[in-house]
Amino acid sequence: MTVETADQAHAYGRTLLVGDRVRLRALRDDDLPLLDAWWEDPEQQALQQLAVRPRPAGSNAETHRRWSANADASAAGFSVETHDGLLVGHMALWGAKLPERDAHLGALIGAGHQGRGYGTEAVRLMVRYGFLAMGLNRIQLETFSFNDRARRAYARAGFVEEGVRREAVWIDGGFADEVIMSILRREWTP
Repeated sequence: MTVETADQAHAYGRTLLVGDRVRLRALRDDDLPLLDAWWEDPEQQALQQLAVRPRPAGSNAETHRRWSANADASAAGFSVETHDGLLVGHMALWGAKLPERDAHLGALIGAGHQGRGYGTEAVRLMVRYGFLAMGLNRIQLETFSFNDRARRAYARAGFVEEGVRREAVWIDGGFADEVIMSILRREWTP
């Protein structure tokens, strides 16, 4: 869609980061302790990170600040909150570059907030942001083959499984596959 009027531009700005249940907003310092706790939770690390290695409290504050700096066109990061102000997660796109117009998506929905549709909606908002605000053509993510809940959420948001890195993840004394998923601008339904 091409914006032709100021009213259309206002509507774009008003709705770009807002869904039915959640909205994306700038990271705040008071988000950091909870995001850090979720990131450091060994149960969540087993689904999101290549190794379960808890670190001291607060050690990821700078990482979340970097992911959310929104300092240039190659990356965007936002806290995810419900409309009543409850922090439920964090989303980031990074590595966008020309001429490929391709970026990676990272998603974190906190323990206790999973399975409620917040993640699917937040992913849809990040995809919309990536395509409409960043001018991306392709968004990719990687998830572990055993993370069925995440794979279903990404599929509901329009992502397609495009490949598998066989036995790429070492966990619990054995190997597991990593699934590569993506969505293209032409496949996306606004």
